[in-house]
Amino acid sequence: MEENKRITNCKVVIIGGSAGSLQALLQILPFLDQAVSFAIVIVVHRKNSDEQTLEDLIALKSKIGVKEVEDKVKLKPGFIYIAPSNYHLLFEKNETLSLDTSEKINYSRPSIDVSFESAAEVYGENLVGILLSGSNSDGTVGSRAIQTAGGISVVQNPLSADMPFMPNNAILHTVPDFVLTTEEILEFIKEINQE
Repeated sequence: MEENKRITNCKVVIIGGSAGSLQALLQILPFLDQAVSFAIVIVVHRKNSDEQTLEDLIALKSKIGVKEVEDKVKLKPGFIYIAPSNYHLLFEKNETLSLDTSEKINYSRPSIDVSFESAAEVYGENLVGILLSGSNSDGTVGSRAIQTAGGISVVQNPLSADMPFMPNNAILHTVPDFVLTTEEILEFIKEINQE
């Protein structure tokens, strides 16, 4: 990692994705140490009928505990939070998460853009946003918002994505700090807050 981009005071890593992102998540999350010093928040497009399937799968595969997201749940470091289906996930100034049922953005609820922009507003330079595989443009505006607020934007290398449209769109319309394969994303996350 470039020395000038070393991340030493990260509070939240937010990961967004759509079609093909589950495979990427399963190449990353199970290999992270349970002692991460930041919260991991996952916002993926999911079917309304999905209910707890994604949470159960990630909890089964990951060493890091998965906390259920309910309205006004307090965000704590060392846990994974997964946006529930059919709700936008928002970040509050008091470090809680809230759920919102306003209209879909980019045909999606949860919308990656909505969550990325909300997280950028609250966490600024203490935020890392990672955009994975997907088949629409959700996440591009949010990635730009993260950078504008002083955070770090990471985009999955489209060549390593099952559905390259989403990362390609972000690369075309923003200048990510890093474009990484899933293996490189894993190593990148492991280095966060390491002196």
